[in-house]
Amino acid sequence: MNQTPTPEADSYHQPVLVDEVLSIFEQTAGLIVDATFGGGGHSRALLKSNPELRVLGIDRDLDATSRVPVGLDDPRLHLVAANFGDLEKILAREAPSGDLAGALFDLGVSSHQLDSPSRGFSYHSAGPLDMRMGPDATHRASDIVNTWSAGEIAEVLREYGEERFAWRIANAIVKARPLADTVELASVVADAVPAAARRRKHPARRTFQAIRIAVNGELAALRDGLDAVIDCIAPGGRIVVISYHSLEDRIVKRRFAAGATGCTCPPDLPVCACATVAELRVLTRKAVRPSLQEIENNPRARSALLRAVEKVAS
Repeated sequence: MNQTPTPEADSYHQPVLVDEVLSIFEQTAGLIVDATFGGGGHSRALLKSNPELRVLGIDRDLDATSRVPVGLDDPRLHLVAANFGDLEKILAREAPSGDLAGALFDLGVSSHQLDSPSRGFSYHSAGPLDMRMGPDATHRASDIVNTWSAGEIAEVLREYGEERFAWRIANAIVKARPLADTVELASVVADAVPAAARRRKHPARRTFQAIRIAVNGELAALRDGLDAVIDCIAPGGRIVVISYHSLEDRIVKRRFAAGATGCTCPPDLPVCACATVAELRVLTRKAVRPSLQEIENNPRARSALLRAVEKVAS
């Protein structure tokens, strides 16, 4: 893969909670998987902070893996174009020795993707109804918007957007077909919801989130990626996940809690009969949020939630 240096990572995507990530990996030595490389901001900070680290950067977006930001032309960085949902296969190929010491997931859509109208992620500027994070996506947003039934669209909006006006929006989308671009879709959504709902956050926000998640299979990839990393990481290795909405955070919180659960026998049983051993230790009792200063400097960090665990048993 040809890779040429490009401007600083922060111009592509400003990473969030960098100091917190560095603190968690402060004592880590060995290979860290940056499962959502993006602009490389977290990877650059990690490599700069610790000479004992190597980074395997993964991203399904070819815009990310075809470029090396200035400051990241480091032999300790290896980039792979792939979906982190396939981490089990990726790690078997790229880290067969089983020396994985850490993993980082910075979920959601990058600033570069949002700010590129041609990608179709933003409801603020006109672009094609695409929303694919990478070429591995099996369909585009236009397939959902212009060919799925109202019931199928409503289900996507409810499940992935937690949209209470799912049926109203789905029926409006079907009635307005064919929809040509993102601005047209956003307008249809805005007209479909009650006026009171338009006075809060942008009325199309949840719809765009839901369609994007459906197009890219994001939640299934998250579940598979977390399971793969937890299975592969060495004892003492740490896993950090930064999420941006409740669906992602709920998956992460529950998977970490399940991994940190030990014996499940009734408390009155004198000897453990289940043989269940906790494989994880939760490092963040509550989700870590950005400081007010960080949010002021980077408003897109506002919804970020960081959770971290340490592997304690194989």
